[in-house]
Amino acid sequence: MSAHVDEIKQVPRSGASTRPARPKKSNGQWKVDGQEPLNKNEIDKAADNGLNVRTRIEEVYSKGGFASIDPDDLHGRFRWWGLYTQRKPGIDGGRTAKLEPHELEDEYFMMRIRTDGGALNLEQLRTIAEIAEEFARGSADLTDRQNIQLHWIEIENVPEIWRRLEAVGMQTTEACGDVPRGFLGSPVAGIAADELIDPTPAIEEITRRYIGDPSLSNLPRKYKTAITGHPSQDVVHEINDCSFVAVDHPEHGIGYDLWVGGALSVVPRFAERLGAWVAPDQVVDVWLGVTEIFRDYGYRRLRNKARMKFLLADWGPEKLRDVLETEYLGYRLADGPPPPKPMVSGDHVGVHRQKDGKYFIGTSLVAGRASGTLFHQMADLIEEYGIDRIRLTPMQKILVLDVDETDLDDVGARLDALGLSSRKDLFRRSVMACTGIEYCKLAIVETKQTAIDAVTRLEERLADIDLPHPISLHLNGCPNSCARIQTADIGLKGQIVTTDEGEQVPGFQVHVGGGLASKDRDEAGLGRTVRGLKVTVDGLEEYVEKMVRRFLDGRSESETFSEWAHRVEDEELV
Repeated sequence: MSAHVDEIKQVPRSGASTRPARPKKSNGQWKVDGQEPLNKNEIDKAADNGLNVRTRIEEVYSKGGFASIDPDDLHGRFRWWGLYTQRKPGIDGGRTAKLEPHELEDEYFMMRIRTDGGALNLEQLRTIAEIAEEFARGSADLTDRQNIQLHWIEIENVPEIWRRLEAVGMQTTEACGDVPRGFLGSPVAGIAADELIDPTPAIEEITRRYIGDPSLSNLPRKYKTAITGHPSQDVVHEINDCSFVAVDHPEHGIGYDLWVGGALSVVPRFAERLGAWVAPDQVVDVWLGVTEIFRDYGYRRLRNKARMKFLLADWGPEKLRDVLETEYLGYRLADGPPPPKPMVSGDHVGVHRQKDGKYFIGTSLVAGRASGTLFHQMADLIEEYGIDRIRLTPMQKILVLDVDETDLDDVGARLDALGLSSRKDLFRRSVMACTGIEYCKLAIVETKQTAIDAVTRLEERLADIDLPHPISLHLNGCPNSCARIQTADIGLKGQIVTTDEGEQVPGFQVHVGGGLASKDRDEAGLGRTVRGLKVTVDGLEEYVEKMVRRFLDGRSESETFSEWAHRVEDEELV
């Protein structure tokens, strides 16, 4: 037990029970209502733990082929091992909500590979490249959760892919499903010269002890964690279920500030501080306690209410902290200060000195679109210069670590030739896109290629301007906000829109002025929507160019795009 806490002798802080009273209508909270499953998802999870499906994949489905897969496994438990069926080609976005899931799905899978904290070595990079080229038609995309997604995976090849990944210390365990998803970690953990604390030991310990643990493999829904020790706060902690952000306590020293209950999707909500300072040796226990609260008290009756953010909204941070300390930890956490406003960018693009005197190069990969070929080329390049480490970021970027000062120009130029720019480009640096209609069964519009094309054209159309701050452009194929559209300067939510001529075409609803706390803004804020503001895919670049030029013409001195977008009248944004 940390020296900075007091052991609890009597459970309630105030002398009264902290356990919530039974509501009139069951919310499916295990500690309140019992564990009787109240919907199909909960029935399936109660019938068989999702982790158990691996044996059937290896012994039955990989031998019998796609037709041999039990539907309850296919549409549920497969996710516990990072597998979703992907979208059948040729189904337009207008039919997404009209067809049943089995009508949308192909007999191929998306496979998500966990890279907790985003760390990869040369051997792992080569292994992913080989798997992508041999089993995934060359596909390999980076997500904004530091994962890698492969496509076109056939069930017959899944056991061999697992064998190769696990041989180099990688896994797909609980990469999807109602479980602790992959952990966001600072991509400069252990190397940044200005780092407060290295969170790597905590991430590794939680992963080792609890990923694949059956006691945590039936949560109400997905559960996302972020941990950073860097002052840029580079893990989007405001939109994770449970986050730890490094802070220097005036009495206790370096530890973490605890945040709970953030998520976006169709009902966005930012996480809240619990006001608790977490010592480094308490992180694992505190993470476990918050996770068990979600398991035991999270709402399970309605799936669209089964996220931590809804529990926090009802309880409030003070009650959640009290339950954490009294029912799960058995001791009080020290009160702590909030982390200061970040003063440096958290995307890490550019050249930066490491604490050991070497350098890392942060590169922009447009919209996360990579490939097995690119990973092979990267592996050849870094091996030539004696480099063994890269990092993936929550912004769909790639960092190359441990570059000697004498090699910086050569390595930077060769990365640029591969399409990995370390320049602080106008839009390349700040564009983000989800999987989109190319593979996702929920999507309505195409996102990856749309983003790539938009970046190319916008950098041509706006070559004459000098922006005071980067303007982030995020594209999402549906309302679920995998690309964090509500927290972008310009966020685009995919939908079918009607043109002036009455034609229905792919397009986007526009959110403007969102963003997370950064050196350019004091606090996180959601984007603004303007009634009727929609753009077609074909009209995207024209709209963004118009907004950028209006911003430059109408902003006050030092005003950011977000501040301008929230200040001006609706007419300025259409």
